[in-house]
Amino acid sequence: EQAPTGPLSVYGATKLEGEQRIAASGCTHLTLRTSWVYAASGHNFLRTMLRLAAERDTLAVIDDQVGVPTHADWLAAITTHMVPALQGNPALSGLYHAVPAGETTWCRYARRVIDTARAHGLPLRVPPDGVRAIETSDYPTAARRPLNSRLCTAKLQRAFGLTPPEWEEAVDETVMTL
Repeated sequence: EQAPTGPLSVYGATKLEGEQRIAASGCTHLTLRTSWVYAASGHNFLRTMLRLAAERDTLAVIDDQVGVPTHADWLAAITTHMVPALQGNPALSGLYHAVPAGETTWCRYARRVIDTARAHGLPLRVPPDGVRAIETSDYPTAARRPLNSRLCTAKLQRAFGLTPPEWEEAVDETVMTL
């Protein structure tokens, strides 16, 4: 949480500015930094990979950006734990990193989603070896993305007694519910 930040876009810069303004206000608060959020519904990477794997014979997915997929339900669950603790102890106010344990790349994440879907009988066109690793430079987008989105959760664990689950567990559970 204390490491220097380096937003790569207006979006990132405004998020950081929001964090800083909340902290500067002096109010009791919880700010959670997270990464690669997904859920069983809505538009997100997990659901996009499943849709594309059902439509295409191959996929090309970025393999040089590292981070952690974070389930929206887990964020909600830890928030319901953190808010009462904060109410009882305002000294817990502040910024926390909130991501599951482990790390992956977008490509390995996509392969996990597709392998789990295949193991549970979801209809897919893409074969087991059909997810090809590419570099960020091979997939130009308007928004620049950080190569390293990993976050240390030691402060969260210490302050609230929370042990983040392995990212793969929630991904597998989510795919199995679709």
